[in-house]
Amino acid sequence: MEEGTSNSPGNCKLTGDYGVLQWDGREGCEVRQILDRIADKWSLLVIALLEKRTLRFSELRRNIDGISKRMLTTTVRHLERDGIIERTVYPTVPPKVEYALTPLGCSLLMTVQALVDWTETHQANIIEARMRYDARALEDGDV
Repeated sequence: MEEGTSNSPGNCKLTGDYGVLQWDGREGCEVRQILDRIADKWSLLVIALLEKRTLRFSELRRNIDGISKRMLTTTVRHLERDGIIERTVYPTVPPKVEYALTPLGCSLLMTVQALVDWTETHQANIIEARMRYDARALEDGDV
């Protein structure tokens, strides 16, 4: 065990055997890049919104508080490139563009929902931990 690593009962025992660093080292392995792409806050929100139905760009933007037009454009392009969503352009004036989850994107929904469920279940614990940490940091003068 590395120096400074806690061996307390709350320590996640699987951490040492997990091998996260191998993601970057294996030839042709893009796990980290894919995780970075689908697990960022904007992508998770787009995926969650598309769970129920197809949406237009403007509907996505209206439903995602704080996202810029440029960031939403970048996010949907990355998700489309990765095969998570599909973009359909209708030949109208102005063009109508809709986004929907692909079967691959739908297979991701259970994982996204599990993450949301975990967050909802543990949000009080996290807020409590933040308050304890902030109080300690204030006492130690780390703020």
